[in-house]
Amino acid sequence: MVEAIRERGHEAVVINHLKCFLMIEGETTSIRYEGKSISGIDAIIPRIGTSVTAYGCAVVRQFELMRVYTTVKSQAITRSRDKLRSMQILAQAGVRIPKTVFAKNPAQVNELIKIVNGPPVIIKLLEGTQGVGVVLAETSKAAKSTIEAFFGLKANFLIQEFVAESKGADIRAFVVGNKVVAAMRRQGAEGDFRSNLHRGGAGTPVVLSPEEEHAALDAARALGVRVAGVDMLQSSQGPMVMEVNSSPGLQGIEKTTGIDVASLVIAYLEKQIKMDEGDTVGV
Repeated sequence: MVEAIRERGHEAVVINHLKCFLMIEGETTSIRYEGKSISGIDAIIPRIGTSVTAYGCAVVRQFELMRVYTTVKSQAITRSRDKLRSMQILAQAGVRIPKTVFAKNPAQVNELIKIVNGPPVIIKLLEGTQGVGVVLAETSKAAKSTIEAFFGLKANFLIQEFVAESKGADIRAFVVGNKVVAAMRRQGAEGDFRSNLHRGGAGTPVVLSPEEEHAALDAARALGVRVAGVDMLQSSQGPMVMEVNSSPGLQGIEKTTGIDVASLVIAYLEKQIKMDEGDTVGV
């Protein structure tokens, strides 16, 4: 991303949001970083880690109050990171998603499994990322044991239907503005139903069908994420959106597709704020 910013004639500044502190005094808002107030930033591209979402969003919100353009707003990051909230928003927007249930009563285990057409079922921790905290329970006994264990740990989790026809693969569509600029199919490693590249999955370029492209754009639009990685399953009912990533990785999709996605992000940003050469972009 930094290379793309510089190649297009702009100044790039990498800011560690965890080292920022926020000043709020009367009508004045500012951000201090490395002993100085941050100024002269025309736009930011938030890259917020899942484990520090709350603080990262506070920093992004402070930039918003300072009238700095951001490729994704703090509220959109919060929506996309909350798996339950994002599923609720996507469903309300008419985006097809896997059948999903959320509950807090351990006595409902058998009913929950049946509701999502299980077994098998997928069990996901709300705080999980990159395939961590996602379990495939192939039998009622395994599903019941896993769900009861999560209840016992007081963990927040979702139970979703298992889409067998996806065969351990999903599609990552990279959305920039109102366009899907790149897409790849991710196939899980042998013996693993999770397709994440971080978990050993392999990617191949793919051309989306019109229905898949519309699903990706509708999902990103529903959550208010302008630059997003939308993950979908190919089901017998059509594409099902699993997640909208507000800080999608670039390395995997650029290496797989050969498309310079980073430059496309900067080109989109330029159009939004009519940047001149020498403008500063915070990452």
